[in-house]
Amino acid sequence: MVKKILVVDDSALMRRVLCDIINSDKRFQVAARATNGLEAFDLLSRNRYDAVVLDVNMPKMNGLELLKELRKFKISARVMMASTDTREGAKTTLDALELGALDFIHKPDSAIDCRVETFKTELLRTLDVVANSKPPVFESEEKIKESRQTTSKMVDILRKHTVKIPGKKVVAIASSTGGPKALQAVIPKLPQELDTPVLVVQHMPKGFTASLAERLNDLSAVTVREAKEGDELEVGVVYIAMGGMHMNVKTSAAGKHIIHYSDEPTREGVKPCANYMFESLADSRYDSIVCVVMTGMGADGTEGIRNLKAKKHVHVIAQDQNSCTVFGMPKSAIGAGLSDQTVPLDQIAQEIILHVGVAARN
Repeated sequence: MVKKILVVDDSALMRRVLCDIINSDKRFQVAARATNGLEAFDLLSRNRYDAVVLDVNMPKMNGLELLKELRKFKISARVMMASTDTREGAKTTLDALELGALDFIHKPDSAIDCRVETFKTELLRTLDVVANSKPPVFESEEKIKESRQTTSKMVDILRKHTVKIPGKKVVAIASSTGGPKALQAVIPKLPQELDTPVLVVQHMPKGFTASLAERLNDLSAVTVREAKEGDELEVGVVYIAMGGMHMNVKTSAAGKHIIHYSDEPTREGVKPCANYMFESLADSRYDSIVCVVMTGMGADGTEGIRNLKAKKHVHVIAQDQNSCTVFGMPKSAIGAGLSDQTVPLDQIAQEIILHVGVAARN
């Protein structure tokens, strides 16, 4: 079935170029166009579309303001952000993802540059992911608060009983479409005394992962940072893989685990690729490894975990279908028989804590 698309952009030339690209693919048809958020809100109030391509900077009502209105009135729409904002727009993009946008694409500064093949390919690939994703669900603040309180109570019990699991441990997380928001449901629940480092590969381009790390750090008791070359892994610290490079863990001559980046081509169509991260842990000195596969298109993580399990004791947690924006990555791991448990998003942090324990307070 052909997917019906709404294109929202204040530039007539840009609208025409985007529509031409979208209509050139038999999977899609531009069903409507809007020049600002107000027009788009009116259309979305009355009609259903399979996806919305949304600009950020527009008069009358911009892209973020539209997302806020959709959230306020509980109008669920699959939104892909398309904006010329790049570095300074990383925060704006993360705001959009937090408000319900499912993915984003860099729109070149000029309409002429939009006609290059690399942009066309990326636009259509991302649009296909978004159009086939689960629409956003607007959870109540009460439900979010209740989930965090449940995790907090469990951590308090573990602290009282000084539950420390022996051996060196590490947690490695893979996520893609829907991941930035999903990570906000996991990382901020982890306690400061978490007895392990946490590695995260989130499929994002260069320039966005630093902003993601900053945002998660502001929300969390654990320290969250974009991983740098040579960083020594510390317990209670979350390391976000840098966009545009593959993150690996190497063991130094002194027996320390350190971050090392490699620049191989994309794998599973992505860079960073979680398979490299998982496979690099096979030669580490960690006694136990918890791998978490969260929302995302494709199969990244499956091959890496399979190769890792051949050498190490690994416990694999997969996010369940109902809580995933896109069930591709967890589904692949489950289908390959690699998952030890499948849990909803709001329970992932609890399971991580139970499997790695908390360090004793100083």
